[in-house]
Amino acid sequence: MRKIKLGTLLLVFLSSLASAAGEFIVSDIRVEGLQRIQPGTVFNYLPIKVGDEVDKSLTTDAVKALFKTGFFTDVELRQEGNVLVVSVAERPSVASVKFNGNKDIRSEQLEEALNSAGFSEGRIFNQSILDRVMQDIKSQYFSRGRYSAQVEATISPRTLNRVAVDIDIDEGRVARIKQIRIIGQEAFEEKDLLDKFALSDSSVFGFLSRKDKFSEEKLRGDTESLRSFYQDNGYLDFKVNSTDVSLSQNKQDIFITISVSEGQRFVIKSINVQPVEGVAQEALESRVTTSAGEIFSRQKVAASRADIAGYLADLGYAFVKVNAVTDVDNENNAVGFTFAIDPGPKVYVRRIEITGNTTTRDDVIRRELRQLEGSLFSAAKVRRSRVRLQRLEFFDEVGVETESVPGSVDQLDLIVSVVEKATGSFLFGIGYSDGDGVLIQASVKRKNLFGSGKELNLSIDNSSVSKLYEIEYNNPYHTVSGVSRNFHITAREVDAAEADTAEYVANTISAGIGYRIPMSEFNSLNLTIDVEQIDLEETVDTPPEFSTFITANPSSNNLKLLASVGRDTRDSIFFPTEGYLRRVSIETSIPGSDLEYYKVELRGAWYKSLTKGKKTVFKVAGDVGYGDGYGDSSGLPFFKNYFAGGPSSVRGYNSRSLGPQDTGNTPEAIGGSKKFTANAELLFPVPGASDSKDKRLGIFVDGGMVFSSEESIDVGELRASAGLSFNWFSPVGPLAISYGVPLNEEAGDDVEKFQLSLGALFR
Repeated sequence: MRKIKLGTLLLVFLSSLASAAGEFIVSDIRVEGLQRIQPGTVFNYLPIKVGDEVDKSLTTDAVKALFKTGFFTDVELRQEGNVLVVSVAERPSVASVKFNGNKDIRSEQLEEALNSAGFSEGRIFNQSILDRVMQDIKSQYFSRGRYSAQVEATISPRTLNRVAVDIDIDEGRVARIKQIRIIGQEAFEEKDLLDKFALSDSSVFGFLSRKDKFSEEKLRGDTESLRSFYQDNGYLDFKVNSTDVSLSQNKQDIFITISVSEGQRFVIKSINVQPVEGVAQEALESRVTTSAGEIFSRQKVAASRADIAGYLADLGYAFVKVNAVTDVDNENNAVGFTFAIDPGPKVYVRRIEITGNTTTRDDVIRRELRQLEGSLFSAAKVRRSRVRLQRLEFFDEVGVETESVPGSVDQLDLIVSVVEKATGSFLFGIGYSDGDGVLIQASVKRKNLFGSGKELNLSIDNSSVSKLYEIEYNNPYHTVSGVSRNFHITAREVDAAEADTAEYVANTISAGIGYRIPMSEFNSLNLTIDVEQIDLEETVDTPPEFSTFITANPSSNNLKLLASVGRDTRDSIFFPTEGYLRRVSIETSIPGSDLEYYKVELRGAWYKSLTKGKKTVFKVAGDVGYGDGYGDSSGLPFFKNYFAGGPSSVRGYNSRSLGPQDTGNTPEAIGGSKKFTANAELLFPVPGASDSKDKRLGIFVDGGMVFSSEESIDVGELRASAGLSFNWFSPVGPLAISYGVPLNEEAGDDVEKFQLSLGALFR
């Protein structure tokens, strides 16, 4: 206010001066009092030029214009002959800005607030801007629950008409919820209701959950949770009358009071479902999850509406509307429901438009769609189409949306949008696995060869345990009905001594052809025929269990059949959130081969999402295997044995270490013909990266063991472990880290708690 009055008095004085001096023609303009600002800046804002005739009005406008710039604390105009003299006093500039006492908010963040407001080093000092910025800084602390925060500024003069600004911050303590009260509840205990809240009052361990940190958004969510709980338990007329939030005098304790009116508890007196022509009434009624005589539940009514609408959407009624019409009997505290259905017409898909695919051909995408052009719309087929596209692993994102057809009530268009990802790669890298040691990998892979969906892989994997050279070609649509065909040629050398198992050397060359035959949407039959040549060699430490077999079969030629039947409903191959996998497989040599054997394996995995966003997933998996010889072979060849232990089976134990050992001088694991492993795991996002699609943490319990042909599967001999896991699709390949603690280790077990695998697929 002081500055405004000074400017007003000065304007009156100058107006009087101009009036007394009379009008004159400006022959020159001189500026006095400048220190940092250039004269040209003053001339630019001054509405008077040389040659102008100065009068009272123009003088007033000139003073206003120069004050409006904000550069000056004082402006004086005077006449010296025909020269106009402009005398000014500059505002000081900001020499420095320093923050003191801030810890919760970094100085860089506070400086950003100053810069965005136009208050920074080198700029003209403006008290009003500084006041506004200080209030903004306070607001930032308030948003973090620091309601007692204080912000003060000290202005210190410096040379050359500059000032130093020190902003002193007392952050105070984060205000915590001291007490939450619910007033008006009678049907339920207050503590039981508060257990459903995201907020809670402070406790000894409150710092771990941070539930005692106040948030308006969480409070609104809690009142809605309270309303839902009551209405799900029959209280149709429940209301939240008010929510009162108050601060203690020191602004560090928060008190919350919620006033409610419970109303009466209602039961359901009747439920009716309006018929839909052409749809079985029993099918509609079976979607209703509540019945007469039950306590009213808003959740069950909403779920019934959604189930009815979803069922009709699967039958082609894309624009169906289902409303629950209530008949409230307040006298008897009863409510009846009629599910009124407006199905609308059956809707057909006119056109399917594919967008976003610059490499992948349209037909590669269309052949995965279960919703077809010209056919009756089905919400279930649309959902399945999206899952099938996701499982291709060609796309980072897949979206499927419907679009109305102008002028038509029974047609819609389907818009399939994809975001492609790199499906071709040249990889040369180094990885590590606790089972295989250091891995040197070189590969050329094309999952989506020329956008055709075909796959070509040329790979070399060289580890201390094995060397693999492989060429593989796969055509997922060898026939229009979806029968896939693949060819492969493989050369593998295994040095078991490097794997901490009984020693031998095996060189294998194989070539084969395989088919995958879809039997239904989720079921498939896989058949592969391999021609295989195996050369075995002993080392100085090869155990007697292997030596006898190698002496009898140093080289063998076998024709091998691999067959499996499986059902796979998982929504993703790598990070599933829903669905299950069941598979029965057999590997057997064809009669007449040098080695006659078979292996049968049963594998299953089940995934269940525990949260709405499908970010927390529970997984249960198991694997049972059995192998033996037939014909002239007395047992399963030792190099076909099962192994357990390590990142891919029972974590916490060294890779391939569980089970029978040889009878040599330094006993090592030799595997067995019988295997049993099981795994239960809770998978959840990495804190701070909940939206990441390539990382997840897990809490696991593993169990398993392998047994020799002379042993029976004994549950008491199984080894178990529990621990933490971390999986990440890193830029250099899949990374799996686990820390497992054995739960029932025995003497002689090879324990390895920390395990790392880089460049191998996850479990």
